[in-house]
Amino acid sequence: MVSKVLTAHVPLPLARRVDEMAEKLERSRGWIMKQALACWLDQQEERERLTQEALADVDEGRVIDHQAIQSWAESLGAGAIRPEPN
Repeated sequence: MVSKVLTAHVPLPLARRVDEMAEKLERSRGWIMKQALACWLDQQEERERLTQEALADVDEGRVIDHQAIQSWAESLGAGAIRPEPN
């Protein structure tokens, strides 16, 4: 696989944590960094997908009134739980 070197300045405590994890897992610092970066990118892509899905729901009118959610949430500790709003 073709690769590219990326450089980043990180705070020393974070660098120490990376080094400690690399030692613990018996992996290189580069391997740890690749894993961390890949996971972070996956999370950001999923966040974007969920945001777009939520915006599409709003555009289509698939929303629940805030007051209905508030009333339901307040009923959770009141003994008489209301049905979930939909």
